[in-house]
This record gives sequence, structure tokens and C-alpha cells, in this order.
Amino acid sequence: MSRDIEQFIKRFLKEVEDDNAAIFAGAGLSAPAGYVNWKELLRPLVDDLGLDIDREQDLVSLAQYHRNENGRHRINQQLIDELSQNKNPTENHRILAKLPISTYWTTNYDRLIEDALKENSKIPDTKYTNNHLATTKSRRDAVVYKMHGDIEHPDQAVLTKDDYEKYTLKFAPFVNALSGDLVSKTFLFLGFSFTDPNLDYILSRIRIYFREHQRQHFCIFKRCHRDEFDSDAEFEHANTKQQLVISDLGRFNIKVLLVEEYSDITSILSQIERVFSRKTIFISGSASEFGNWTQQETEIALSALSGALIDGGFKIATGVGLGIGNAVISGAISSVYRNHRGHIEDNLIMRPFPQFIEDKNERDLTWERYRRDLIGKCGISLFFMGNKIVSGDTTNADGVRKEFEIAKEIGLALVPIGGSEFMARELWIEINDQFDAFFPSASTELKEAFSNLGSHFATPSECISRVLEFLNLISKE
Repeated sequence: MSRDIEQFIKRFLKEVEDDNAAIFAGAGLSAPAGYVNWKELLRPLVDDLGLDIDREQDLVSLAQYHRNENGRHRINQQLIDELSQNKNPTENHRILAKLPISTYWTTNYDRLIEDALKENSKIPDTKYTNNHLATTKSRRDAVVYKMHGDIEHPDQAVLTKDDYEKYTLKFAPFVNALSGDLVSKTFLFLGFSFTDPNLDYILSRIRIYFREHQRQHFCIFKRCHRDEFDSDAEFEHANTKQQLVISDLGRFNIKVLLVEEYSDITSILSQIERVFSRKTIFISGSASEFGNWTQQETEIALSALSGALIDGGFKIATGVGLGIGNAVISGAISSVYRNHRGHIEDNLIMRPFPQFIEDKNERDLTWERYRRDLIGKCGISLFFMGNKIVSGDTTNADGVRKEFEIAKEIGLALVPIGGSEFMARELWIEINDQFDAFFPSASTELKEAFSNLGSHFATPSECISRVLEFLNLISKE
């Protein structure tokens, strides 16, 4: 991974955390889902005109020519034929939907962004008419601005030269809204070629108004490769043009990141999502019996550990397990207040399990969904103790095991504190016996730190430094 991309990930991650990040999606983001690009969308229409679309560059004018000769209906039907088919969001859509990004702009007519957000249990507020801008969907998680329209209304889609020429007047509220977001948010442009005249107009206005004070944005291009062209001349032409486009985008303070393959974009987005999710730690555990430790010293240690995690910039999620939940919550809240870290809900997710569900099957199903929802918000899971009393005997808690399996399935980093015994010991042994499978390419230091988590603790307080050491190392992996 290049230095530019590493710096971008750090910068954009910070913007995501501060709710200052926005996405601008072009046709290239939807293409892997099976939707056609602009050229292929217009190909049968251009054939009607007796022209070869592969020899043309001005696609907007071609759409206008067809409108002039045949009216709008044929264009509307082509949009419906190509884009009304149900397609599934791509991995890139799904990764973006997991992140707390609340602003999306797109020139696409499809609904892949909205579908990905819904898959992630988020509520999208879609805007594609001026009137939409004046209303707000209740409890929305993200706003999706579709500046060129939606497939459900193909007659209103911006496609021809007439549509583009009237845009700044007919859709002035969208122009103003996008201008405001480009000034106040950091955009990542994905699958966008920067040939859209509407965006060019808006970027130009911002450049004139703000001059050297423009906010920096980012976009990702795939580098031109010789094997993608029929001749050296074609490759040289494409490569030269790409470099000129990159240089020109610098006028708008848009930094271009070049990747070798389109799959690299998924890797970059995955890295951003992975680092972000690992800022939230799910603490799993329960304790009816405290083994060689007293309940008081265990609670003191857990409170100190959760406080240290908050101090370290982590967010904690907990199901408020019996015997440990209150200590975890107390330590986290104390840290928030002590260090003036903002709102409690920005640092702590508290989800006590619903207890009074009489039907066992319904309760089990509810708890399963409840666990998945809570664990799915995290990137790391700590397991502490994990026991309960059954018929007067102490046994390992099966609920902690279930949470381990869910976290494993979702792909969280699993960190059982084996030295706390009970189910955590069982899970630590399981991972330690096949460490490389759980932590591939782990450093020697990380493996040693994991081993230390399974060592005997004379007091529960000893686990704090060992857990923090492991988390510090895993953040570098």
C-alpha cells in the first residue's frame, strides 16, 4: 500500500469519526453489480441514429440527438429496461453502509446505496426532487442525494443536453446543497470520471469563492495498463490524458489516489471499516462465582479496565452481563466525565438483555438477534470469566460461548482473557491451539502478548496492562 493511500486512510477515518465524511458515487460504483455504464446505456439509442458510439465522446449530445429525432419515450424505456432490474449491492456498497457516513451524493439512478443502508438496518432519506429537500424522514441515518433522478421516475432523469442546460435553474436547491456539502465535508469520489458538467460547474463556483481555502477531497482512479489497450499509441494517449485529468483536479483540491486493480478499492474501504470498527470493543462475560478473587477486587479491576479503554480512545459495547456489567459501565462513565469526553452514548453502548419473555423459543430467538445487533457494531470482542450457577453448581456460561461464535462468524478480533478462568479460559485455549488461524501473519510480539492473556493473574488488576498491550499490538496488525 502506497504512502499516499496510507495517509488517506488515516485522514478519511478521522473525518468519518467526526461525521465530516461524504461519498460521491458515479456509475463505476454500480457497474460491478451488473448495471451498464453510460456508454452501454446509450448504445442501442445511438445505433438508432446510425452512429458508432465507440467513435463518440460527447455522450450528453448523443442523448440529445436521440431526443430530437424520436422524443423522450424511447430514452425513458431504455432506462427502465436497463436499470429497473433488481441487483444486489456490491461489497463496496456494503462496506460503506457499515460506516457512520450520513451524506451520499450520486449521479446514478439505481437504488444500490439505499439497499445497502437498509441491509445494515439503517434508514436512508432519499432526495431526487426539489420538494424532497424540504422534508426530513424521521430517525434517518443517512441522506442520499440523487442529483440526476431515480429510476422510478425515468421521465425526470437528467440525461440529455436540455436537461443539463436547465439544471442550474431547475434544480438550484440541489446545486446549493451540494455546494454546501463540498465546503463543509470531505468527499471521497468513487466510480466517477469527472466529465459531468453539473459537478464541474459546482466545483468551479467553489474554487472561485474559496480560492486557496478549498477543503481537500479525494478520489480513486485505476491506473492505465498497457494490456488494456490494442496499441502503444492508445495506451500512451490514455495514460497522458489520465495524468492531465489528475493535474486538473488539483485546481479543485481533489487528490487522486491511483490503484492497480479495481479490487484495490475494496481493500482500501475494508481497511477503513476494519480500523474504524476496532475502535469499538464488545465486552462479553458473566460471573456468579469469582474463583480465587473476591467480587470486590474483580469489580474494581473491571471498572479500571473499562476506564482505561475509554481513556485509550475506544468505545465500549456491553450486554451488561451478570456480575461484571455494572463494573464495566461504572468505569466507562467515570472516564467520560473525568476527561470531558463528550456524551456518554458516544463512548458507551449499554444493552441489557430483555429478561421477561415467557416463551423460551421466542426468548432464544430474540436474544440471538439482540446479540448479533450489538456485536455487529464492534470490531473487537473481549471475553472475561463467563460462569453461572445451575442447580447449585458453577458452570461455564453458554451465553458467552454463543457470543464468541457470533463474533467469530462476523469477523471480530477475538480476545479471551484466559487468566480470568471459566469460559474465557476455554476460549483462550481454543484460540491458542490454532493461533495462526485466528491471527494470520501475527507478529511474534502479538503471539507472546496473547500468551500472556492466558497466564495466571495473582490479582484481577494484573489483566489490565496485558489487555492494553494486546490491543495496542493488534491495532498495528
